[in-house]
Amino acid sequence: MKIAVFSCKPYDKRTLSNHAHDTHLTMTFFESRLSMETIGLVQGFDAVSCFVNDDVNAEVVRCLKKQGVQVIALRCAGFNNVDLDAAKAEGIEVFHVPDYSPTSVAEHAVALIMTLNRKTHRAYHRVKEGNFALEGLMGFNLEGKTVGCIGTGRIGAAFCRIMKGFGCHVYCFDLHPDPALIDLGCEYVILDDLYEKSDIISLHCPLNEFTHHLVNKHTLDKMKDGVMIINTSRGALVHAQEAIDALYSGKIGYLGLDVYEQENAIFFEDMSSHIIQDSVFQLMLTFPNVVVTGHQGYFTIEALNHIAATTVDNLLHHDAETSQTRRLA
Repeated sequence: MKIAVFSCKPYDKRTLSNHAHDTHLTMTFFESRLSMETIGLVQGFDAVSCFVNDDVNAEVVRCLKKQGVQVIALRCAGFNNVDLDAAKAEGIEVFHVPDYSPTSVAEHAVALIMTLNRKTHRAYHRVKEGNFALEGLMGFNLEGKTVGCIGTGRIGAAFCRIMKGFGCHVYCFDLHPDPALIDLGCEYVILDDLYEKSDIISLHCPLNEFTHHLVNKHTLDKMKDGVMIINTSRGALVHAQEAIDALYSGKIGYLGLDVYEQENAIFFEDMSSHIIQDSVFQLMLTFPNVVVTGHQGYFTIEALNHIAATTVDNLLHHDAETSQTRRLA
C-alpha cells in the first residue's frame, strides 16, 4: 500500500517510519497540507494521511476518489476538517486516532493555567535581565478555586482528575456524564451554572455546530469578572474578537490558548521572519494576561508514538473488523 503523508514534519516522519518498518506500507512524506492546491500530489497513492489543518472538503474527497485513494487516515482525534458525508458517498474509509495519551493535552492545559496564574513566563524574562522584583507577579492559590470543565471525554476527564488533585472544586458539563468523575467528587451542572460559578473554565469539547464560538459575548456576560479561559481543543470554540473585547473590559482576567480559529495559516510553521497577516491574532498577543502556544498540547513522545502506531494499524487493517471502533465513514 502506498500512502501520501501530508502536513509531515521531521518528528512525524521519524515516528511513522519507525512504526511502519517491516510492514508492506510505503510512505511518501509531504510537508505540504492536503487541499485542492496540492491534490495533484496524491496521484498513484492508495491512501492519504492527514493532520488537523488539512482541508479535506467534499471537492478534495471527490478528487481523492478519482485518483484511486481508498483510505483517509487522520493522525488526530478531531475530524471536523473532513467531509465525512462526502467520504461515505465516495466509499472512502476515514479513520482517526481517538486516544493518543489524553493526559498530554490535559497537562498542557494545566501548564497554561499555572503560567498565567504564577506568571512564570514574565518572571523568566525578568530574571534573565537581572530583575528580581516581584511586583506584578502576584498569583493565587488553586486550592479551593472552582474549575469548570466543558467536555469530559478522555482529555477532559484527565484534566478533571488533575484539578481535583490541586484541591479544586470541579464543575463539569457533558451530554454524557462520567460516573467515575462523579465518584471522584466532580459535579455535573448546566452550562449557565458552570459559567456563573467557575473561576477557571477549560474547554475540552469537539468543534461542531453547537460548540462553534461557544465562548462569545453572550456566554462571557454570564461568567465571573476576571475569569480564566483555557482552550486546548479547537480554535473556533472561542470567538477571538469578542474575547479581546472581554480582555479590555476585564471580564476575562486570563486567557490561555493552544489553538486559534485561523491557525491553519500560521501554526506549525516558523513565522519569525514574516509579518503575520492577522490583526486579531497580533492584537491578542499584546495583552500581558494572554499566553498562546502553537497547538503543542499533544506534543509529547508518548503521544507521537501512539499516533504513529494507531495510524499504521489503521492503514494495515482498514478492512478488518477490529478497526470498526475507529472508523468514522
